[in-house]
Amino acid sequence: MIYTVTLNPAVDYVISLDRLSAGQINRTQTEAVVFGGKGINVSLMLKALHTESTALGFVAGFTGEAIRAGVEAQGVYTEFIDLPSGFTRINVKIHAEEETEINGNGPDIPQAQLDAFLARLEQLGQGDTLVVSGSVPRTLPKNIYAQIASRTEGKGVRLIVDAAGALLQSVLPYHPFLVKPNRQELAALFGASAETDADVLHLAARLQEMGAQHVLVSMAGDGALLLTADGAVWKAPAAKGQIVNSVGAGDSMVGGFLAALEHGGSLAEALALGTAAGGATAFSVGIADHDKVMALHETVKKEVQKL
Repeated sequence: MIYTVTLNPAVDYVISLDRLSAGQINRTQTEAVVFGGKGINVSLMLKALHTESTALGFVAGFTGEAIRAGVEAQGVYTEFIDLPSGFTRINVKIHAEEETEINGNGPDIPQAQLDAFLARLEQLGQGDTLVVSGSVPRTLPKNIYAQIASRTEGKGVRLIVDAAGALLQSVLPYHPFLVKPNRQELAALFGASAETDADVLHLAARLQEMGAQHVLVSMAGDGALLLTADGAVWKAPAAKGQIVNSVGAGDSMVGGFLAALEHGGSLAEALALGTAAGGATAFSVGIADHDKVMALHETVKKEVQKL
């Protein structure tokens, strides 16, 4: 089973308007409510691609109940831990002249609920996959990603990490199966340029030296690069379409990549489906559906190449 972890899920209120004017009343053109958080987004894309997963994490209050109900209604299994107070955060995503986001902090997570969550991870074993991604609530320890990774070490669990900075660095000693930074995160981690493919591959190789097995780097309009554990390099072009909402695109890439592997695909095939899934979500409000992903996949898979 694939398990996704969302430590700080959210209800995203996505709105569009022609212009955002500070200090004035603004009226929306479109509105949508999306249940998300990075791990949940991965689970939703997996479901769209006919691949089962279980969403783990923490929820609280009326927004937490809405997330549980909304995610389960879309066919995803959940094992969220209820928090005793507060409410799951609400994020406001504004699409006007440019994208603007206002993200909530989220509720406090007491030690008892954290212990229960970590104990659940210890039940994972051979053949399971654990996807860890997203922000960390301010009340959790800074080494929480390392704590999560340590619970599955040596148990045959395939660990996937989509994180940046210190969070990413902290899990590398546990030899994650796949890490997926974007180009900006990769450059920031090492304080180096990542403008060219050669730059990206050099930094990806440094991540491998630090413990990662496969490194998938998303590069927005320049597509994606995959450096495999055996040193092979694959590149996928960016999917072509009109960007509607970039939130969840990277998570969808992870979901598409994993779905291909779960159904027996090669790493190159996983790169193609992941790239198509990421693009399809960028061209949608919320996580893209199966038909949108597969329509893009028909084009992308023909252009994936080994460098």
